[in-house]
Amino acid sequence: MFVDQVSVYVKAGDGGNGIAAYRREIYVPKGGPAGGDGGNGGDVIFKVDEGLNTLMDFRYNRHYNAKRGENGMSKNKHGKNAPPLVVDVPPGTTVTDEDTGEVIADLTEHGQEAVIARGGRGGRGNTRFATAKNPAPELSENGEPGQERNIKVELKLLADVGLIGFPSAGKSTLLSVVSAAKPKTADYHFTTLTPNLGVIDTDDERSFVMADLPGLIEGAHEGIGLGYQFLRHIERTRVLLHTIDMAGIEGRDPYDDFMKINHELKEYDAKLLERPQIIAANKMDMPDAEKNLHEFKTKLHDEYPVYPISALTKKGLRELIFALADVLDKTPKQTREIDETEEKVVYRHQKDDTPFTISKDSDGVYVLSGAKVEKLFKMTDFTKDEAVQRFARQLRGMGVDEALRQRGASDGDTIRLMDFEFEFIE
Repeated sequence: MFVDQVSVYVKAGDGGNGIAAYRREIYVPKGGPAGGDGGNGGDVIFKVDEGLNTLMDFRYNRHYNAKRGENGMSKNKHGKNAPPLVVDVPPGTTVTDEDTGEVIADLTEHGQEAVIARGGRGGRGNTRFATAKNPAPELSENGEPGQERNIKVELKLLADVGLIGFPSAGKSTLLSVVSAAKPKTADYHFTTLTPNLGVIDTDDERSFVMADLPGLIEGAHEGIGLGYQFLRHIERTRVLLHTIDMAGIEGRDPYDDFMKINHELKEYDAKLLERPQIIAANKMDMPDAEKNLHEFKTKLHDEYPVYPISALTKKGLRELIFALADVLDKTPKQTREIDETEEKVVYRHQKDDTPFTISKDSDGVYVLSGAKVEKLFKMTDFTKDEAVQRFARQLRGMGVDEALRQRGASDGDTIRLMDFEFEFIE
């Protein structure tokens, strides 16, 4: 089964907890702190494997969780960092954050990697908090939570030639006779429900990949028919092979078909019309095909090269294949445009997100929320008094106390942070 779009949840590993420990060695009185840091959590990494051509694995596994880092140990031993979770994806995979719409990665080359979710930093042990005033702190940090996000994974096939055209124009038959591919062919519309790939070898030892894409129809860019699901695959092709039923078997006008398909390409992405396009005038073995071809060329004004063929009798296929190979030799591969500034180190000020927000619930409880304050909360070990005091100082430094007073909070009011509640004390 061909799968080219799927929604996935990824969760990087949390950092390991730091610990509060002390040296307990003979002849070392008051040995001081010896708590080690926790290990870093594992990243979730997508890596391109050119042996894959579908997102089938994601169909049966929609959750990917990396391992958390190991907790710190006594004697200042650092916890083990967790290994990254590497997920293989096919070339042409695009990863987008579903919540923000941000494109996280566009993976096209074999072996290319991208970090989709970053693991959390390991928490610090009490050795890190030792000062002259407090040489033996009981303070340690929990590990930083790993990044988690809902992503959309899309596959855009990497093919040299994309077969486009109306249903029943003979695209699948053409692919089956010029390559070893065996797409389904039948005498009804939308026989092809998924893209098919075929490798074509020429007599002069050149080769290229051709993709047979499901038939487009008028209105495909608006979601009509099957075309909209597979228009994305055309983006990666270098040359378009427009297959047209020149015999007009179903009563359609060949030139009108040609204009409608190009209109759909333009509405989806105007840049697609800038790609080299070759016209395969198919079904030339049928009656009225020659007459229709003459009228078609008259209306076309030699704007595109036209090759009369018959996929059924294999007439004209050799000339068409050589023409495609010649055009591909002159057409560079589609690559992502790289801004010159990407090759330099550019420092830009990025405005920090609001560290916290305060709202009031219907039960009169003040609700404290925000990514930064929640992260601090998760990294605090509330079993240690020093850690609780440090957390209170951090909130005060962020301006939480003053903001609560401005919202009307007074001594004894309940404050809720995530699933926990505590009292506001002046």
